[in-house]
Amino acid sequence: MSITKTAVIGGGAAGMMAGIFAAYHGDAVTIFEKNKKIGRKLYITGKGRCNLTNYCDVNTVIANIPTNGRFLYSALNAFSPADTIAFFTSKGLPLKTERGNRVFPASDRAGDVVDTLLKTARKAGCDIVNKTVSDLIIDDGKACGVIVDGRKEFFDRIILASGGKSYPMTGSTGDGYRFAAKAGHTIAPLKPSLVPLETVEAIHPDMDRLLLKNVAVTVYDTLKKNKKVYADFGEMQFMPYGTAGAVILSASSHLREMANGRYKLEIDLKPALTEEKLNARLLRELSAHHRESYEYVLHSLLPRQMIGMFVSMSAIDPDKKCSEITREERQSVIRLLKHFTLTIKQFRPIEEAIVTSGGVSVKEIDPKTMQSKLIKGLYFAGEVIDVDGYTGGFNLQAAFSTGVLAGGSG
Repeated sequence: MSITKTAVIGGGAAGMMAGIFAAYHGDAVTIFEKNKKIGRKLYITGKGRCNLTNYCDVNTVIANIPTNGRFLYSALNAFSPADTIAFFTSKGLPLKTERGNRVFPASDRAGDVVDTLLKTARKAGCDIVNKTVSDLIIDDGKACGVIVDGRKEFFDRIILASGGKSYPMTGSTGDGYRFAAKAGHTIAPLKPSLVPLETVEAIHPDMDRLLLKNVAVTVYDTLKKNKKVYADFGEMQFMPYGTAGAVILSASSHLREMANGRYKLEIDLKPALTEEKLNARLLRELSAHHRESYEYVLHSLLPRQMIGMFVSMSAIDPDKKCSEITREERQSVIRLLKHFTLTIKQFRPIEEAIVTSGGVSVKEIDPKTMQSKLIKGLYFAGEVIDVDGYTGGFNLQAAFSTGVLAGGSG
């Protein structure tokens, strides 16, 4: 009985899982990774902690993957979040579940996830080669090899798991799209997802890199009568170009049709206080410091770095005495504290995105095997496919599930 030779292009989450399960299937596996180390992108996910899945059921995963989530139904049923958790724990990696059912390694070290995948792949018999694949060999409608260092190497099947186009420093330079397009596949337009947002308003220089840990963020679509499209609570950060941070990245994936000025970002700087309680607090502060300036009293309500921009947006003279602040001015301060609003200009470049939206059309991939419908022996896994989700471990789960299905379908 002949042994199937399988080439996996890409040593990231999807590629490593594809290689492992192809080896479990009995294939002779070669994983081509152009970086010196595998899993470069895994090292930076979850702020270096690696949110590797979400502790939820398959339908919840699909609901959190707005781009072609239903395409993943077979893959997720073949390898669910519970299977991901069982896989890593069985390999000796303790896990923990945090807010929002996010699953992390107990050590908080993304490197432990990478090490687990590497050890498992080697134990399964995968040959990991640090070389760059420059092209596919396709003959008579069948993928039959790759070109590496100008030399042809032949395989029975090829799994394309080379990632997207975001974070090119990790090796995700869009090679997979070029390979797939040359093979005749349709590539859905590439867009950034889970990416910082630029704002129309200039961010005050004092606010550069200011991190706010407990704020509520809401995004409204002005073209749809200010329909609420996203709301969450957590961390955000001001940048010279606009905003970044966890809740901003999550918000970006809900902005499917970006246009300058279309979306309004509203920040509640005091989410723990109602407007009534905030009014009472402001009255106390103004009374206690009645001889001081309006700008002075803001130090008790805001981070020092925000005061310059806040004063400007409130249109109140910063030197005005607290005793002279009118009821209308006090109400405008409260509104601004609860509704600090910025206008979204555009996404930051795709190179700064965590995930690439777009990719190989799912209409041209068999969802039950991840094999190309156009080229026999060519399979896809991970971010190269036109599938992307929200933050919370859903994108990595999609990578693991498609990798397992592609690897075990030979």
